[in-house]
Amino acid sequence: MTEQPRNPLHGVTLEAIVTALVAFYGWPGLAERIPVRCFALDPSVGSSLKFLRKTPWAREKVEGLYLFMLREARRNAGAGNGASAGH
Repeated sequence: MTEQPRNPLHGVTLEAIVTALVAFYGWPGLAERIPVRCFALDPSVGSSLKFLRKTPWAREKVEGLYLFMLREARRNAGAGNGASAGH
């Protein structure tokens, strides 16, 4: 297996991605951002994984949203660090 130190998806399971997105956005927020039935109707991690493993375009959208979430979290964490520096 090759090293991919710059790839934020390397070593992250699809289950971990879905779980993180649900924790961050909730099922309704996830269904709003990626309108697929497995997020909107009786959602569960298991049913979502089953669908995403069979549907490459949906998996790409989920991975893209996960990367966006990581960037936003990093940006928000960075903004909070310097805000009270001079006080």
